Amino acid sequence: MGIEAIYPKPNLSLNGKVHPVFPYLLKGLDINHPNQVWGIDITYIRLNGGFVYLVAVIDWYSRLVVDWEISISLDREFVISCLKRAFLKAKPEILNSDQGVQMTSEEYINLLSENGVQISMDHRGRCFDNIFTERLWRSVKYEEVYLKEYSSPKDAKENLTDYFEFYNYRRLHQSLNDLTPAEVYYGLTQIRKEAKKTQILTVLVS
Repeated sequence: MGIEAIYPKPNLSLNGKVHPVFPYLLKGLDINHPNQVWGIDITYIRLNGGFVYLVAVIDWYSRLVVDWEISISLDREFVISCLKRAFLKAKPEILNSDQGVQMTSEEYINLLSENGVQISMDHRGRCFDNIFTERLWRSVKYEEVYLKEYSSPKDAKENLTDYFEFYNYRRLHQSLNDLTPAEVYYGLTQIRKEAKKTQILTVLVS
């Protein structure tokens, strides 16, 4: 009868066609400043009765989520629009991705080439090639998605907007010496120290 459960099928983004393959450029690379390497990936977000897809661009050095977008389909357009917004903020030296159909499309490759971005691609079956984005998905799902029941794509977008604001600007990362991604990305460490000094002085004066 053609009846089946609503759930994301496995390997939806895998490319079964012949496509351009770019080398993995990050092995042994010393990543030591913002906008040196970005990663981009897609995951699915469950809804009450369905799911949507989430794409995010993350700066590997600071862990900052540069931009993100959700879509009810896996077409490449939401990936391209997300990247275009990200490139308005900055441009990485290298952008790493898997070999999914969205990231091997002509439009995607041309967009990166036109912006002078080197293309790096994971090896097949090597999830650790994009480890920081995988860690982001774990945080998003265990700290946000699995704790809630999104009723619609709009509900998911509103809640994820709040989460990514928290993740970028208020969530301290042990691997970043208990700084936030925004503090590392934008160089706000000194500002934070000065703010703490001001708070201490205010307490002493009062």
